Amino acid sequence: MGSIRPRREQQPEIIEDVSGVLDNSRDGHGILRSALADASHDTYISNSQVRRFKIRPGDVVTGPARKPKDNERYWGLLQVDSINGKTPEEFVKEDRPDFKSLTPVYPDEQIKLETEAEPLSLRMIDMIAPIGKGQRSLIVSPPKAGKTTLLKDIATGVAANHPEIHLMAVLVGERPEEVTDIRRHIATLTKGKGEVAASNFDESAKDQVAAAEVAMERAKRMVEGGKDVVILLDSITRLARAYNLSIPTSGRTLSGGFDPAALFPPKKFFGAARNFEVPGSLTIVGTALVDTGSRMDDLVYEEFKGTGNQEVHLDRQLAERRIYPAINVQRSGTRRDDLMMKPAEYQAVITLHRMLDILNKDDRTQTLINKLKRSKSNKEFLASLKTG
Repeated sequence: MGSIRPRREQQPEIIEDVSGVLDNSRDGHGILRSALADASHDTYISNSQVRRFKIRPGDVVTGPARKPKDNERYWGLLQVDSINGKTPEEFVKEDRPDFKSLTPVYPDEQIKLETEAEPLSLRMIDMIAPIGKGQRSLIVSPPKAGKTTLLKDIATGVAANHPEIHLMAVLVGERPEEVTDIRRHIATLTKGKGEVAASNFDESAKDQVAAAEVAMERAKRMVEGGKDVVILLDSITRLARAYNLSIPTSGRTLSGGFDPAALFPPKKFFGAARNFEVPGSLTIVGTALVDTGSRMDDLVYEEFKGTGNQEVHLDRQLAERRIYPAINVQRSGTRRDDLMMKPAEYQAVITLHRMLDILNKDDRTQTLINKLKRSKSNKEFLASLKTG
């Protein structure tokens, strides 16, 4: 006779409410990412639910989900309660435009960054290289020239002056302590409304790319809904490096060991920034590394410098002389900045440029900083140029 084994009691299913951003880029099925990156509560959503409710990558979905069983990897979504804050019934009735079908136009509304007399970096950018809604902005920086501090200052200016803008930070291959610092900074500025998609330098190139792409899809869905979104990307160089390691090789190699096929995805990412005729815009402020000693980094900058429509150059020599912000006022600028300024303000800025051009190139930034310190605002400073 065989022995009688006692019946195992079936454990009750653990069900929790989950919220996540749809990512269908991997494994051929939809996953709700719980924090714009891989996390323990990532949830499987069936393709039938995605099709039924017309959910696109980047949409935020909430609903009850059951804990994964022994042989399962993800939580399983039981039902869809809301999509982007709306009930499924309301969401399906919406006639959403497609991001690709929206008509891009030149940025014509400035994102004012100046908050108080300091930080001076924001006042300098507002005059020398203003950022508008829909801008593709490059912060070109050698190591240790203050690019991370400048990005945090820009985040402060956007949050203080434009609460209507949704602020996002995309950090690629970053140091863990840097991620924590910026995550807390964004959370404090936006009272928890801002988002950070981050990957550390010790994560695989595939995971670094995936985190950035999910964040981009999230931004596109918000723009389709008429929102203005600003992405702070640190950095374009590391994003391009990650694509170079993660995509299938094309068999060709450029300078520094770069595969030419790896340049297209980061260009597509950066090129998504644009202003539209209808409400909504996507602004990307990305950093590009130069003078690192890597031919690959120089190649990435050379490929990207023609794609942006605004550049802020940080100068190694200024940083070595402890002049901060180390902004090279001669090389920094914005295309069609006249569309964002009032005629009187624009004429005053032209006067400023002409005055700086007369000076020795090594003294321009220092002179501008000294003069800005004597005024409380850009308005006061530009007015003093007319009288002085």
